[in-house]
Amino acid sequence: MRADKGIEKIVVVGGVAAGMSAASKARRNLPNCEIKVFEQSEHVSYGACGLPYYISDVIHSPDNLVVMSAGQFKEKRNLDVFIRHRAESFDARKKTVTVRNLDTDRVFTETYDKLIIATGAGAVLPPFARRKRDGVFALRNLADGMRIRYFIEQQKPKRVVIIGSGYIGLEMAENLKLKDMDVVVIEKLPQVLPNIDADMAALVQQELEANGCRVKTDSEVESIEGDNKVTAVRLASGQKIVCDLVIVSIGVRPNTAFAVSGGVSPGRTGAIAVNQKMETNLKDVYAAGDCAEAFHTVLGKPVFIPLGTTANKQGRIAGDNASGKFARFHGIVGTAVVKVFKQEIARTGLTLFQAEQAGFACTSVSISGHSRAGYYPGGKKIQVKLVFEKENGRLLGGQLVGGEGVSKRIDVLATALQQKMTVEELTQLDLSYAPPFAPVWDPLLIAANQAVKK
Repeated sequence: MRADKGIEKIVVVGGVAAGMSAASKARRNLPNCEIKVFEQSEHVSYGACGLPYYISDVIHSPDNLVVMSAGQFKEKRNLDVFIRHRAESFDARKKTVTVRNLDTDRVFTETYDKLIIATGAGAVLPPFARRKRDGVFALRNLADGMRIRYFIEQQKPKRVVIIGSGYIGLEMAENLKLKDMDVVVIEKLPQVLPNIDADMAALVQQELEANGCRVKTDSEVESIEGDNKVTAVRLASGQKIVCDLVIVSIGVRPNTAFAVSGGVSPGRTGAIAVNQKMETNLKDVYAAGDCAEAFHTVLGKPVFIPLGTTANKQGRIAGDNASGKFARFHGIVGTAVVKVFKQEIARTGLTLFQAEQAGFACTSVSISGHSRAGYYPGGKKIQVKLVFEKENGRLLGGQLVGGEGVSKRIDVLATALQQKMTVEELTQLDLSYAPPFAPVWDPLLIAANQAVKK
């Protein structure tokens, strides 16, 4: 389908995953269109998921995380990318965006035919973490990662408290342990990794503790102590944990202030409501990435699950539609994987707790299997949990914890979820087998057979 020749100018607000994917896709569709990207930070198009590994020096340079600089986007893709430029508001009727140059403080107005909002999400900072102190950080962008690494190199902290035990919190626990630090993980809820079920999370906590991390669940932080530099974290129980570095990792919140300034409506999750074309409620205004909702195909409703994979896909869809083509984003199932020391943890769809909360009449099975044939050396234990509807056996979700082969298998379950397969249909999958890679009865097939019996 030909792009609409009436589109002369596209403005993209936000220059990381979704924003640069959108701009790049629009450029391919409209070689002669004026496309401008405004990014308030100093960096565009980088792999934020690699930041914990850069901090520990597994990845040596921040340059290794940058896919392309602003200058390279101009040179290679003819995209005008303005870093250190904050888009502050827009007028949908006049089709203008108000932008501030953060280096000169100059404010100017930019016109557009199509506007793509990709403002991402920001780290949630509780009141006790908002006062500026040396040694207290959140990790959300490349600048954060560079500041943390510089602090570690200069101050050489020995004791770190990580507040929150989601993906970033646990990746930081591993990577700071690699820096020979004493690591304490504090979690307000009764388990680590709250987006998996408690029985699977117990295996993750065992791995953390086996590698020398102290884990305190059911623990709420009351305050961070120290005048100009952190000296301790105090819990609501009264316990004081002495430390010289704090990482706050309790979640993220969609950056919607710019969108709301022009009349864009947020959804029930608080993120920007969009349709399958990534259109907002305003004509010619699109949104994508961590600032936007995504349709969850198992739940059948929009959710806020900010992940890089979703951001890149949504950005491409927004770029297509903003440049006159037609594309749809069909949704997500919430697939994610994380490494914690020698264990791989993955999940997709709904946990048993989430499925029950959503009103499904459901149950689950959990089995222990092996990643390779039993006689082949080097195999690792894998725990598999499947969640499914009682009446018809429809798969609702899966979780895996194991020493290897977890990401391969969670992708099978993600595909099964998107195809709305039952556990009985899962038993019939023709999965690959060779002794170095899997047993003849893959753990997924064993779990699916147990589910059918149940």
